[in-house]
Formats: sequence, structure tokens, C-alpha cells
Amino acid sequence: MKKNMGTTDKLVRFILAVVMAVLYFTNTFSGTMALVSLILAAIFLLTSFISFCPLYLPFGISTIKKTKN
Repeated sequence: MKKNMGTTDKLVRFILAVVMAVLYFTNTFSGTMALVSLILAAIFLLTSFISFCPLYLPFGISTIKKTKN
């Protein structure tokens, strides 16, 4: 897998995952919304750690900054 996520993208996903997990574990969310938010939080954490988003691949999106040579 070629990395396609930049630092800012990874940081935003990590923060969103933490916020969603906190809302889940404090019982702010309940029912289906709670399960969906917990699953999304896990996906956001996983993609931020491996620096790869499978949804970016078909669209050719990459948030990695290009360096000038």
C-alpha cells in the first residue's frame, strides 16, 4: 500500500476518533448512533496509523505534500 495521507489529514482523523470514542464511552451517544460512531472511530484510528485511506485510491486523492527538488 502506498501512503496517501498527509500529517494534517492523519491528525484530524485521530482527533475525530478520540472525540467519537469519548462520546461513546460517556454514553452521550446511544443505540445505533453509538455503534456507528465507535466503528468510524476505529476506522479513523486505523487509517491514521497506517497513513492509507482506501477511499482515496479510486479517486487518485493524496493529501501528502509534494516536495520540490
